[in-house]
Amino acid sequence: MIRTFLQMPKKDLDKFLNKISQLNSIVNLINESKSKREELTSCKTHEEVIKVTTSWGFNIGSRWGE
Repeated sequence: MIRTFLQMPKKDLDKFLNKISQLNSIVNLINESKSKREELTSCKTHEEVIKVTTSWGFNIGSRWGE
């Protein structure tokens, strides 16, 4: 079995790191704000999570490789 390893393009790495940064910021936000935590935990779908976090100024809806 031959395995081929491809490097992640820099633009994808940048998107990946940006998404991690935004997710960490969301964690900090919901740890500091009970109302934000409640708003997020009331979401029932991924789409609702994206809508709520977008309203807070985050952009976590896209996959980093897209």
